[in-house]
Amino acid sequence: MSDLVSIFLHLLLFKLVAPVTFRHHRYDDLVRMLYKVHNECPHITRVYSIGRSVKGRHLYVLEFSDYPGIHEPLEPEVKYVGNMHGNEVLGRELLLQLSEFLCEEFRNRNQRIVRLVEDTRIHIMPSMNPDGYEVAAAAQERDISGYLVGRNNANGVDLNRNFPDLNTYIYYNEKNGGPNHHLPLPDNWKSQVEPETQAVIQWIRSFNFVLSANLHGGAVVANYPYDKSLGHRVRGFRRTANTPTPDDKLFQKLAKIYSYAHGWMHQGWNCGDYFPDGITNGASWYSLSKGMQDFNYLHTNCFEITLELSCDKFPLQGELQREWLGNREALIQFLEQVHQGIKGMVRDENYNNLADAVISVGGINHDVTSGAHGDYFRLLLPGTYTVTATAPGFDPETVSVTVGPAEPKLVNFQLKRSTPQAAPKRKIPNSGHRGRVLPKKVQPRAARKKETMMKQPQRGPA
Repeated sequence: MSDLVSIFLHLLLFKLVAPVTFRHHRYDDLVRMLYKVHNECPHITRVYSIGRSVKGRHLYVLEFSDYPGIHEPLEPEVKYVGNMHGNEVLGRELLLQLSEFLCEEFRNRNQRIVRLVEDTRIHIMPSMNPDGYEVAAAAQERDISGYLVGRNNANGVDLNRNFPDLNTYIYYNEKNGGPNHHLPLPDNWKSQVEPETQAVIQWIRSFNFVLSANLHGGAVVANYPYDKSLGHRVRGFRRTANTPTPDDKLFQKLAKIYSYAHGWMHQGWNCGDYFPDGITNGASWYSLSKGMQDFNYLHTNCFEITLELSCDKFPLQGELQREWLGNREALIQFLEQVHQGIKGMVRDENYNNLADAVISVGGINHDVTSGAHGDYFRLLLPGTYTVTATAPGFDPETVSVTVGPAEPKLVNFQLKRSTPQAAPKRKIPNSGHRGRVLPKKVQPRAARKKETMMKQPQRGPA
């Protein structure tokens, strides 16, 4: 009897974890799907909201970790953001598929996925612009065509042109000197951005994200920073304006990882465009100001690329399964790229964790900082580097590190407090009085007596 009950429960459970159907999900369906995945894998997932849209819809995130809700020191954080433009919907559906896939494969003890979830904290936001999506989906149902219908948020603002412009400052600093990372925001930045943008900025300032991808549509290419060119040319201008970051080779590798793991992106010819290796520098394609990709790199420790995933911004439902199969391996491989370069702890002499210590790599003019727990992560290509950790009030420490192609190299720093420099002592001539300094114009009593005797008139011999 117990065997029959066991079989019945197994069949019921199998029914509950059936794969996501390949269809488009409106907001309510999306929310149900996120909680469905959480209920299927409650010990490795958490659903949380980072804020609300203009229309009050939650900006939900599904987290995967062996300790959901907790940052484990030396475990990197990575994120995916989809549907920033409401009418570019494939990323939204792919991230729902990915969520179900991670849950199912973890339950099936797929060792690759188990290792990924146990060693990485993954944050998945299927939709940054749920209001725009609802407009785009309603237009599709009414068969209303329009390339831009639903693209913007409910206030009519393009969210990928809404982040504070930090490129202008970094280009000035590169030329004239100044900070090369964590550029500050204007005092009034909150009044200049939309609710969705503000929520994302506060989110990425709250987590020490290391790697990220932003999923779009309308082309098939992996796009890496900078997005804004020095001359800020507009799309369609014949001359290109390649504007590389100090980490250009690393960004090219990250983009190629996705492109070559993708079913057809690496072929280059897609949607009437040609991109060698299926990748492009953003500003070389067209210049974009106030984008999220550059903002991540210039204001936080996060390295983000933009993935353009489909020629059709709102693909037909029948195309979703093919798109999932073409992107599934690439989505997993990109997550795995967070485990490269160097990482470690920054502590003081008493083994206290040091937050906001600056990690500099010789020859790369872009620093990162340690997080609130004292751990840092620096993505690097294989090679030998000179790495320096600095913190206010401490002596810097520099080491030479050789990075391999596999797991990240563990490099810890223990900084010593700076010894205050003593003020130079003024040299005093030897007075013959055991080093005592006499007050100005004051003489020893014996000297005064001798001087008085010298001043008296001398008598001659009697």
